[in-house]
Amino acid sequence: MLRSMYSGISGMKNFQTKLDVLGNNIANVNTYGYKKGRTTFQDLVSQQVAGATAPGANRGGVNAKQVGLGSKIGTIDTVQTAGSIQSTGRPLDLAISGDGYFVVNDGKSDYYTRAGNFYLDSSGNLVTGDGLYVQKTGGGNINIPSTSKSYSIGADGKVNIIDANGNITPNTPTIELAKFANNEGLEKAGGNLFAKSVNSGNPLVGNPGASGTGTLVSSALEMSNVDLSEEFTDMIVAQRGFQANTRIITTSDEILQELVNLKR
Repeated sequence: MLRSMYSGISGMKNFQTKLDVLGNNIANVNTYGYKKGRTTFQDLVSQQVAGATAPGANRGGVNAKQVGLGSKIGTIDTVQTAGSIQSTGRPLDLAISGDGYFVVNDGKSDYYTRAGNFYLDSSGNLVTGDGLYVQKTGGGNINIPSTSKSYSIGADGKVNIIDANGNITPNTPTIELAKFANNEGLEKAGGNLFAKSVNSGNPLVGNPGASGTGTLVSSALEMSNVDLSEEFTDMIVAQRGFQANTRIITTSDEILQELVNLKR
């Protein structure tokens, strides 16, 4: 069979994967804290038709002759650039201006997120929309008593709680942020969460604004970093690339048909 046919098949599979990634990006264009994916390709091994020769006394060198055998998926990246910050006016909505992730816990493991739409449960604990506990510096849950008169969250992550008498509660908790040596090494765990991987490194946790982490923006949320114009352009490129690879298969098939028709 012709090598071009299998090269076309590999190209079609790769562009299908690229379209899968693009479709997921577009589906999450309004997901708070979402980080878009990006697909890159690599060429496969090349078949050696003739090797290179070195220059001699009477003749110059000759380059190698190689025929490529298609392409493969190189990487599927998570692009960890910051999204735009949108003001919401809701005091429990928080955005991170700079590097870092909120640390949340499901009772067993820590997860990390850039989505700061938090809520209070019936016990006064600060939780995510799925009920995971937001962690404070030093570990543990953040609790705002129901008897509190009001509360506010500063850029340094401190949760200032005003008691019923109008006094600031001592030993106020501070929202913890984590940063990693390799943010793109984090694995998406669903539900706007990231999980630590063997290539992300261990989290460096601390207060907002310390150890290279960003500060908090209260009453605001970080939007998705998906750019629709870029995604639609990439989608057109992927579609045309897929079509071009189908043409390779069609042309190869026509050549094979001609060979079959040589003997009638």
